[in-house]
Amino acid sequence: MKSPLDLYEHDRPGMLSPAVRDLPDRVYVPDSESGDVIVLDQKTFKRVGRFKVGLKPQHVVPSWDLRTLWVNDNDSNDLVPIDPRTAKPGKAVPVDDPYNMYFTPDGRYAVIMAERLQRIDFRDAHTMKVHKRVDVPCTGPNHADFSASGNFFLTACEFSGDVLRLDTVRQKVTGVVKLADGAMPQDVKISPDGRTFYIADMSSNGVWKIDAATFRKTGFIPTGTGAHGLYVSRDSKTLYVTNRGEGTISLISFKTGRGVREWRLPDGGSPDMGGVSADGKVLWLSGRYNSDVYAISTSNGRLIRRIKVGDGPHGLAVFPQPGRYSLGHTGVFR
Repeated sequence: MKSPLDLYEHDRPGMLSPAVRDLPDRVYVPDSESGDVIVLDQKTFKRVGRFKVGLKPQHVVPSWDLRTLWVNDNDSNDLVPIDPRTAKPGKAVPVDDPYNMYFTPDGRYAVIMAERLQRIDFRDAHTMKVHKRVDVPCTGPNHADFSASGNFFLTACEFSGDVLRLDTVRQKVTGVVKLADGAMPQDVKISPDGRTFYIADMSSNGVWKIDAATFRKTGFIPTGTGAHGLYVSRDSKTLYVTNRGEGTISLISFKTGRGVREWRLPDGGSPDMGGVSADGKVLWLSGRYNSDVYAISTSNGRLIRRIKVGDGPHGLAVFPQPGRYSLGHTGVFR
């Protein structure tokens, strides 16, 4: 009998693409304050590299073909490539205001979240040449995720409290949903069955649910102060929610659509962005306002290690991870 749809079925432990199978296990941490990227060894928890990339690196984004890591530096208006084999940077590529970046599921276009310019730009995924610029009816477009078919994606607009729906093929806005007065939507993640989008809301302190078929709000899950990042467990059962304002991680069951438990960082912290290790055993998160990186056991929420890094660690990338290709951000794989 055919198993139900699971968008993350290729993200299981050990399912590494041939393109990344022999890469060293690293964590790439952009420091938005110093303009550096700090490289950590996942096994020893030690720093193995540090290099300057620009003025304000925000996120480290795996390319669609998994061969390059792109550092998004919106104040420098460029992308800096990193070779994941050597952990060394290459020559910067000029790109307007790349706060965050995604890739269309066919790998043809990079989707640039030009947050400051209130624009979403579609560029050639390899050359970064502009294909189409889309002005958006909101402020602060920042995070996104794609539908099960890939025909559309949702984008959160942090400063106006909206969520946009964009047609991937026609590359145009096809819908707008207002979450709530004062909402500050952040990360976006689709459920394994493709039916529900989850939207972290830093101001409302929880996660909204939006029906993928109707583009309507269907519920709200309270999590904690400053709900920010969303990450899927390797077994597709759990959504990890980082609550940046209170130093906790909430766990939501995809089966029930409800919160099931909470992990609290000892001595507090500001868990922000990150990803799950290839084997699924460690959740790596930046401590945005505590100069830390946290390595957290996914079996019980125990803090394995708190690693001191630069003053502004932001969208760190755990690499490599399982999956056939990357949809962008700090690592959204299919």
